[in-house]
Amino acid sequence: MFVSSTFTDLIPERQAAVSAILKAGHIPAGMELFTAGDQSQMDIIRRWIDESDVYMLILGGRYGSIEPTSGLSYTELEFDYAVSKSKPLFAVVMKDEALNTKVKAHGLSVTEKENPAALKVFREKVLSNVSSFFEDEKDVRLCVFETLPLLADNKALVGWVRGDQIIDSAPFRLQNERLQEELEEVKAKLAAAERREQSNEARGADQVKAVLNKLDKVKLEVPASVLKRKEPWKTDLVEFLTANATKMVGGISNAASGSEAEKFMYSDVAPSLMLYGLMRNVKIDKRIRGYEMTPFGLEVLAFLDSAYRRILENNEKAKSEAESSQAASKSPSSEAKVSATPKKRINIPKKPRKAAAKGASG
Repeated sequence: MFVSSTFTDLIPERQAAVSAILKAGHIPAGMELFTAGDQSQMDIIRRWIDESDVYMLILGGRYGSIEPTSGLSYTELEFDYAVSKSKPLFAVVMKDEALNTKVKAHGLSVTEKENPAALKVFREKVLSNVSSFFEDEKDVRLCVFETLPLLADNKALVGWVRGDQIIDSAPFRLQNERLQEELEEVKAKLAAAERREQSNEARGADQVKAVLNKLDKVKLEVPASVLKRKEPWKTDLVEFLTANATKMVGGISNAASGSEAEKFMYSDVAPSLMLYGLMRNVKIDKRIRGYEMTPFGLEVLAFLDSAYRRILENNEKAKSEAESSQAASKSPSSEAKVSATPKKRINIPKKPRKAAAKGASG
């Protein structure tokens, strides 16, 4: 708590304030530590005000020494600085009757002779802020005891901390530096991975078609036990992907609880797709591994899905036109009712869809 005042005329009052501050459990600071009128000391006082939680002014009958540059007293400069920093503050101002009594006891040395007008303006400024009047040291102590608890309740005071209570921040700082370095490394790796992914995703439709042309030549036989029918299904990877795109998007694993179809795709389909960069092997947990589509693989599936839907739409359109023509020849008033929705796709079709494969690979 910083205590500001003129010095020689208010020594008993300052001592009363310091004593009350100590008894209240706080730490006082003030001009006793400095030499008045020294510019470098003024800089130190400002720093002490910055580091103090509360500013207290004791104003008597003197204005104080003048700072040459501003023309203001050092006491007023301290007050103005505390106000500019929004410091919690309060002031005690000596009553006129108390000043007259002090003059009778100590003479005119306790009054302002050179700058009475400046003292009057300063006094009015102080009284416009939080302040109270005092007659003697007892009033000063009482004001400290009454005001400090109010400030402590209403202001976020920082206070002082014992040296042995300060936590050594060096280990945390070093740890933070290490974490920051690791974070930068991770960011760099992620950026590199993103660039690689973008490079893979940048492959054009020509590359997709080139891969599909190769997959069209890879023959595949789906066992009858997987199909739950008497005969196996002889197909190729393009046709198989077209029929099972939805399943492939979700990935497949070697979990023991998987269906026969999933186990077949894990052992016979996924490895071939991985050779062409469409899938990659991943670890799901300690015992289970799986395959997931790569960005390029998803691009291929999207291409197949688009081609497959165009084929279905063309088939439905042709069917609708044929039915409409037939209905018109039989009954001019009859209306054709044909669904425009493509047939629902199944995981493993009972009949091969060569048309889909050729359309997708084209």
